[in-house]
Amino acid sequence: MDGPGFMASLVAGGVAGVSVDLILFPLDTIKTRLQSPQGFNKAGGFRGIYAGVPSAAVGSFPNAAAFFITYEYVKWFLHTDSSSYLTPMKHMLAASAGEVVACLIRVPSEVVKQRAQVSASTRTFQIFSNILYEEGIQGLYRGYKSTVLREVLK
Repeated sequence: MDGPGFMASLVAGGVAGVSVDLILFPLDTIKTRLQSPQGFNKAGGFRGIYAGVPSAAVGSFPNAAAFFITYEYVKWFLHTDSSSYLTPMKHMLAASAGEVVACLIRVPSEVVKQRAQVSASTRTFQIFSNILYEEGIQGLYRGYKSTVLREVLK
């Protein structure tokens, strides 16, 4: 894979990911609170609508960059004839590999973000520390397999 292609994928993927995540964050918070077992109002209602944004911001750039870097690398690795009937398969495999890798970053970020969204009184780093202390590293990857499956099949 050539240098400019790698760097362009890294920057474009990272900037796109951060932009989308920050723009849609309030809607994501409302959705998470609506789905909370404690109910929308007890989870914070419309207050603290940006609770958990630090974990989303920290994870967003590397998550999107990891997807696009993996996607471009797998496409390059599977180099097929551009007129080949296998081209759609190459893109599908590359995107699936990109999602598997990106979810290694996305899932821990989502776990921390969602817990912050339903407990606005707790700081993001404290939530992260509590997960590691109480559940270990597996706590950060709760839902990894189902998230990968959802992302690969969509």
